[in-house]
Amino acid sequence: MRFENKVAVVTGAGRGIGRAIALRLASEGASIACVSRTIENATRVADELNAARSDSARSYSVDVANHREVQTIGTEILEDFQRMDILVNNAGITRDALSMRMSVEDWDLVIDTNLRGAFNFTQALERTMIKQRSGRIINISSVIGLIGNAGQTNYAASKAGLIGFTKSLAKELASRNITVNAIAPGFIVTDMTGALSEEVQKSIASRIPLGHVGQPADIANAVAFLASADAGYITGQVLCVDGGIVMM
Repeated sequence: MRFENKVAVVTGAGRGIGRAIALRLASEGASIACVSRTIENATRVADELNAARSDSARSYSVDVANHREVQTIGTEILEDFQRMDILVNNAGITRDALSMRMSVEDWDLVIDTNLRGAFNFTQALERTMIKQRSGRIINISSVIGLIGNAGQTNYAASKAGLIGFTKSLAKELASRNITVNAIAPGFIVTDMTGALSEEVQKSIASRIPLGHVGQPADIANAVAFLASADAGYITGQVLCVDGGIVMM
C-alpha cells in the first residue's frame, strides 16, 4: 500500500492506459480523481474503484484543453480531497494525416489536448504540491515524440513538446521536493491501436525487439514506480516502456 493516504489525479482515466493507471494506483491505496472528457467514462471507472474500496474515487468531466474549465475542476478536486500528491497527465488524442493534407483544426486539436492539457492541469494543481513541499507529476508522452512517424506530425510535435515541458518543469519544482518525469509508451494495445488492421499490428510487433506489443498495465506499472518513494531521486527523465523499439 505505497500510496495509502495519497491523492492522485489521472486525466484520460475513462479507458485504456488511463483506466489501468487509476486501477493500479488505487490498488496500492491511493484515492483517485478520475478525469475524462465524458462523465460517463469517468464515472464508470470511479464506480469500479469504489466497488473495491468504498469512497476511494470521484469522477470529473472536462475538456483538458480548456484552461478556464480545468482551473475550475482543479479547485473542485482540491475541495473534495484536501490535498494533492500525484498528477498523471495522460489525456491524449490522435488525428493522423500527412502534413500536406492535415487540417489546421486537426493540428490545433491534438496540440491543445496533448500538450496544453498537461500545462492546464499542472497549473491548476502545482501550487498545492508546492505548499506541501512534495508531489509527483508524471506526463505520458510517446516514443513517437522521440523518433517521429509519418502521418503524425501533430501527435509527434505534441509528445516531443511534452518531454521539453517535463524537463523544464522538473527544474522549476525540484527545490520543492516535487519530481516531474515522462513515460514514453511504445505500441500499447488500446482502443486507439485496436482500430489498426491485424496485418499492421503484426508488422509493428515484428519490429519490437521483445517480439510483442505492450499492455496498458505495463504503463501503469511504470507510473506506480515513478509515483512511489522508490523514485524519489529521479526527476526530469523520460522512461521508454516500448519493448526496446526506440533502440532500433
